[in-house]
Amino acid sequence: MKTIEVVAAVIIHNGKVFSTQRGYGDFKDMWEFPGGKMEAGETPQQALKREIQEELATEIEVGDFIHTIEWDYPTFHLTMHCFQCAVVKGDLKLLEHEAARWLSKEEMNTVDWLPADLVIIPMVEEVL
Repeated sequence: MKTIEVVAAVIIHNGKVFSTQRGYGDFKDMWEFPGGKMEAGETPQQALKREIQEELATEIEVGDFIHTIEWDYPTFHLTMHCFQCAVVKGDLKLLEHEAARWLSKEEMNTVDWLPADLVIIPMVEEVL
């Protein structure tokens, strides 16, 4: 089975976390923490800064490592490195996603999360 290695930004501001809705692909309309695939030679932190700049036109500070999730989807294995992040510059402009929401701890279960992203929800709730 093919393995895909990605990074995810858990962007927190004023007690809420930023979530995005996919506008494309097999998991269209499902919600996730923004991020994307790592490129050869990149550290997870470098990949995360690049991906958020490309997808959301925003500069972030990559903070504490939260967790690495290993998840088997039907056609691939996902390795997802998750980091707590903060916005440095920009306003999280949606360039690839269908929608976005700032979710409080109480609102975390109001969106249809991708299965791998669901794994990290309890860890995110601890820091909100």
